[in-house]
Amino acid sequence: MPIKEISDFSNTGTMVLQDKWWYAFEDEQLNRLIDSAMQQNFNLAATWQQFVAANAIVSLEASNKFPQSEVTVQTAENFPLNDFRGGENTQIGLLASYEIDLWGRIRTAVEAENFRAQATQLDYQTAAISLSAEIASTWYQLVAAKEQVRISQEQITTNEDIINLMRSRFVGGQIRAVDILRQAQLSESTKEQEIIFSTNVQLLENQLSVLLGNQPQENMTFADTDLPALQELPQTGLPLELIRRRPDIQQSYAILLAADRDMASAVLNKYPRISIFTQGQLRSNNIANLFKNWAYSIAGNLLTPIFYGGQLNAEIDRTEAIKNQRLYEYGQTTLLAFQEVEDGLAQEAMQAQRLDNIDRQLDLATKSNQQLRVEFLNGFIPYLDVLVGLDQEQQLRRDYVSARLQQILVRIGLYRALAGSFETGRTLEN
Repeated sequence: MPIKEISDFSNTGTMVLQDKWWYAFEDEQLNRLIDSAMQQNFNLAATWQQFVAANAIVSLEASNKFPQSEVTVQTAENFPLNDFRGGENTQIGLLASYEIDLWGRIRTAVEAENFRAQATQLDYQTAAISLSAEIASTWYQLVAAKEQVRISQEQITTNEDIINLMRSRFVGGQIRAVDILRQAQLSESTKEQEIIFSTNVQLLENQLSVLLGNQPQENMTFADTDLPALQELPQTGLPLELIRRRPDIQQSYAILLAADRDMASAVLNKYPRISIFTQGQLRSNNIANLFKNWAYSIAGNLLTPIFYGGQLNAEIDRTEAIKNQRLYEYGQTTLLAFQEVEDGLAQEAMQAQRLDNIDRQLDLATKSNQQLRVEFLNGFIPYLDVLVGLDQEQQLRRDYVSARLQQILVRIGLYRALAGSFETGRTLEN
């Protein structure tokens, strides 16, 4: 680890975060959505296939530790027969070769591929966590958008009722025409908000369908629900625990170890190699006499690099530089993980204060509007004051829902920053 000293996180909670962190919201619909996406999302399935391919590469590299053998069969017919003299035109041969891994060159190459395979598996686990966070964020954005539509529709009804009341008073000369026009403008503005939120509902439903591996034109239906109440702050634990828990950090570490093994292989390429070759053949001018003539040979081979024009040393320098690069990338990945936790903690505290502030503003606006209506009915103030107060109150109600959603998204981000890997149901046997 290139980081000299690791400090504790600035804050922590008391709730123990589960591997499947979204269970903290106690939302059965969300649980079903994420469980479904773990099996049906195409991007996640593609990432899993990368892991399958990486394991195949490990098997391919490991095969070099065993003898390599092959059988050759050759036959031919010569015309005219009288012109053919000597030589064998029918052969069956068996060839085998084996490199003695005296210095561990093959072993280190296999280890490097093993670490790369681990990195792809950890990449899959990271993708699964990211997908679960994206689904949770999209789901609660959808819930909030539906709530905004409901609030807008209620406000439209309220504004139109006020317009009807004002028109009846206008006949009696108690209301000016310009006040009716202003109230009508507020009603149209609220209808615009309702259109925007309804559009968001459709777009979020489409996005959620695609995340679940479904076509957006299938028009999936979701039961209405409310934004959840948040539980207490989760335990952040020690930074070193986070390093061991987060798959993206472990992936970076696995890539570093693979680079270290690559450098070891480059060093071992300078050492002598010892190989053994065996060959056996059955040869004849015709198939009938094939098994009467046979020959075999066993040979050993010693390869010792002497002069490659600095090629081997250059490869060592290259792999060492890559190893150092991976080391610094590992340190940067760790720092970014720490930043995500600290950012989540800071946003959590600030968003809670902002939500409380909007709640107080809404309470004051509601009481103020009640007083303004009384004063307007008594003829003390113009209707413009009532209109401005009503507009502010309605906007604050929409802002409060947005602030609650933002608080949930911040909590999802914090859970995501602290999350470790979890079982998705996929195995290599699948």
